[in-house]
Amino acid sequence: MDKIEPTLKRQLNKDENVPYPDFENMWNRMEEAGHTSVAVDSTPASVSTRRHRSWRRIAMAASLSALLAAAPVYAAIHYDWGNVLRDKGGLQAVLDQNMGQPLGQTISKDGVKLTLRTAIVDENRTVILYNLDVGKRADTEFWDLKGMSLKDEHGKNSEGEFSYLQWDEKNQKYNGYFESDWSPKQDTAKVRLTADILQLYSQQEVDLQLDSSSEKAQSFQIGKDGMQKIEVKAFKQGADKILFSSAIIFDQVEAKTWAYPMITPVVQGKTLHALSGSTYGQPNDNGDYTTQQYFKSSDLPAGQTTYKLQYTKVEKNIDGPWAFDLQLSKKQMESGTIKTALDLPLEPGDDNHIIEKMVVTPTQIRVAVRSKVKGFADIPYKKMALEVNGRTLEGGLFRSPKDDPYLMNYKFELPSDLVITKETPITFVGKYKVTTHEDDKTPVLLTDISTKKQTLDRAVGGYPVQWTYYMRGNDLYVETGSEDAHFGGINQTHINLGKDRILGRPVTVNFAGDGNNKAIDVYKDFKQTEASLYMFYYTTDEPDKETRVQLQP
Repeated sequence: MDKIEPTLKRQLNKDENVPYPDFENMWNRMEEAGHTSVAVDSTPASVSTRRHRSWRRIAMAASLSALLAAAPVYAAIHYDWGNVLRDKGGLQAVLDQNMGQPLGQTISKDGVKLTLRTAIVDENRTVILYNLDVGKRADTEFWDLKGMSLKDEHGKNSEGEFSYLQWDEKNQKYNGYFESDWSPKQDTAKVRLTADILQLYSQQEVDLQLDSSSEKAQSFQIGKDGMQKIEVKAFKQGADKILFSSAIIFDQVEAKTWAYPMITPVVQGKTLHALSGSTYGQPNDNGDYTTQQYFKSSDLPAGQTTYKLQYTKVEKNIDGPWAFDLQLSKKQMESGTIKTALDLPLEPGDDNHIIEKMVVTPTQIRVAVRSKVKGFADIPYKKMALEVNGRTLEGGLFRSPKDDPYLMNYKFELPSDLVITKETPITFVGKYKVTTHEDDKTPVLLTDISTKKQTLDRAVGGYPVQWTYYMRGNDLYVETGSEDAHFGGINQTHINLGKDRILGRPVTVNFAGDGNNKAIDVYKDFKQTEASLYMFYYTTDEPDKETRVQLQP
């Protein structure tokens, strides 16, 4: 069995800065803008971004590090954290310069020992590095520390928290990483680091007699480990791509938070992994856990491919709270911190997107951009970088403050050998421009709706777009897409206008600027043979377009 743990690690480590949309908030904003209807399902959707994905943070992993040695203070700073600090050279440089704050606190429960080693606190964030010693561990098992959070003296949780564990094969223990946006208002502050529960998981799998060539919905009973069944629908996506859209029905609600089920094809004993753009965990109308997994069709030869449902199962709980009282200081990092107030347009003539602030610390650069466009905050450029004294630092949007949703923060990790002063040239570079268009209000008329697939060619914004529609069971499916890569896609369709409007439920979850303009909407229990189909908006892509803004000197 190909381990699910590395699969989950890949999903986590692609980018821990991927934004996780607040769908309830997005839906509220959509209602305010008049884009919802009580006549249909309450599908969260964004007013100004295309089909933002909903996914759960998957926080289990496996890999690397070395042994604690010598004096406690020295060991806390000079520990080899291995891949825990991958792509975070600035943090490693701080540790190498003895600028981390040693903690050395330990809690032991049921034979498991959690030890906080080092804190790194600056104007941008707080990072805490720790070890988890669980003793002997089977290859098919892994641990996860759930609900890790930093609380201030009033018990309020900090924002921007995430954490993960990585297995150190050599020393047979986990190395842990916790990060929060919290930073002391003064030089020092008292806080409490807590975790709700420590859980031991095992890797499980169930055989699925899945037929990837069938256009019918396929259902498979699971009947174990909190899962009742899985329903799968296969959709061809172009010449060599297939989408498995799945809904997993749970009869144990809490299992949704740890099972992370996914379809895994096996060809000649080798497990294949889903392509980039696959998503996990978005609830459907019934609250079921859904996945959208893409594969290359040519990688799944008929008669040679078997399918499994892989998932995780909780084997043991060690209840918390795991709590540490800490006094953290950012004083060591202040000498290398530069805070700059800015008022710069993202590009010439753009009054809707303003770069407001840059904060440079010894470990990281953060740039804040404010959007004045009402709706779900976004900027038109999807790939961000900083050019710093001739070097390029890749970065991206990680989240907006809860109390200021139109302020977007971009973070850029510093390499270990890069030192920045007020004279260091820094340029903000945005690439791959995506533009939203709301000018097409002409409906597409669907006629003779039946189980037969029918395709219409109708241009949108001057781009050729194919509209394919058909019935599957009682549901109407509408697929849209274009062979022109500069067409970004249609965000969401609806049938009729006003009080009679019915929203299409997105089957696919696309990303603005991902190069995929194919989308599928479904209309549940559709009973008509004709329909007037409208769109909210469409996007166009300019992959080569870029903007450059000098931030300093």
